[in-house]
Amino acid sequence: MVKIVFVIGGPGSGKGTQCKRIAQQFGYTHLSVGELLRQEINSGSETGSMIQKIMKEGKLVPSDVTVRLLQQAMRGMDSDKFLIDGFPRNEENVKTFENLTKMDPEFVLYLDCPQDEMERRLLTRNEGREDDNIETIRKRFKVFMESTLPAVQYYESKGKVKKVDAGKPVDEVFESIKVIFSQRKDDKVRPNRHNHTCLIL
Repeated sequence: MVKIVFVIGGPGSGKGTQCKRIAQQFGYTHLSVGELLRQEINSGSETGSMIQKIMKEGKLVPSDVTVRLLQQAMRGMDSDKFLIDGFPRNEENVKTFENLTKMDPEFVLYLDCPQDEMERRLLTRNEGREDDNIETIRKRFKVFMESTLPAVQYYESKGKVKKVDAGKPVDEVFESIKVIFSQRKDDKVRPNRHNHTCLIL
């Protein structure tokens, strides 16, 4: 049976950093929705051009596009434990994922981080990303508050959200996360068979 954990947090909350650590320590395959979208852009496809235009405007990519990319990536992996980073981004994502995959996450890890801290991290990380400028960052925060938080609340109503204070230093945040994953019966600490394949899919 496939096990899925969604990792949700605002832009700059540390999703990618923490997912890499979780993948290494608990044997999950890490899929980053942001990276999947950027790969599609880099492929030069028509879908990629559409995604690029939407992301430049700080808006959300249509749910069917995102879920299709996720399904493709999951089918291409020899794994039954997936850590899906940056998804769902809105309630429509939730409904589309449920309808197309007929699956539910085991739980949702919510990295709760103050906006001023996320902004500071994004402006200093210098990864050369097109969407890391102050204007786009603020649009992304607005989208997160208006669109993604209702998705978190949906899962909270189902008792599936595990919230972590992500404003703390990286190591402290991971200590809190380790407690959550160590409580899951199949996720005892062990070497990772599956690399956190979030880029080359």
